Amino acid sequence: MADFRMATLDDAPVVLDLSLRAYEPIRQLGINFAAATADLALVEKNIRENVCFVMEENGKIVSTISVRMPWGPSPGPFGLPHLWWFASDPDAGRKGIGGEMITWCEEAFVRDTLKAPAVSLGTADKHPWLIDMYKRRGYEIEGSKDLGKGHITVFMKKILIPDMAKPADR
Repeated sequence: MADFRMATLDDAPVVLDLSLRAYEPIRQLGINFAAATADLALVEKNIRENVCFVMEENGKIVSTISVRMPWGPSPGPFGLPHLWWFASDPDAGRKGIGGEMITWCEEAFVRDTLKAPAVSLGTADKHPWLIDMYKRRGYEIEGSKDLGKGHITVFMKKILIPDMAKPADR
């Protein structure tokens, strides 16, 4: 059974190791995600400035995801909670860990705790399968922008509470 909790600064070395291992294929694709080349200081900054969650199985961290808040130092593009720094242990040997982490974050935190009507994320246009994966999860492309990272960032949004979503969010 998985346990979800907020990460602490004590978790930073484990989150860094997990992230670097999970993002190895991203580095091989030449995509410049912050998590792909992070160091300990950047992980600690993420934990301090954003809401960083970890998923544990049998006391071992197997997945992580962070939420950048609209009022935080690095808000997403739509004034909504913005998912980022998502990684799952490539050695965990169990399919579905990543989906379980994202679903928990979307539903238990963003929808049920924050009562946010929608959530956003960004990914690289060059990534061979992430855009399609997020579309299957209910995300829709809302725009794109060159953020100077060597790829176009595709911004996606998912409605979580349809009755609360503004017309611009639908």
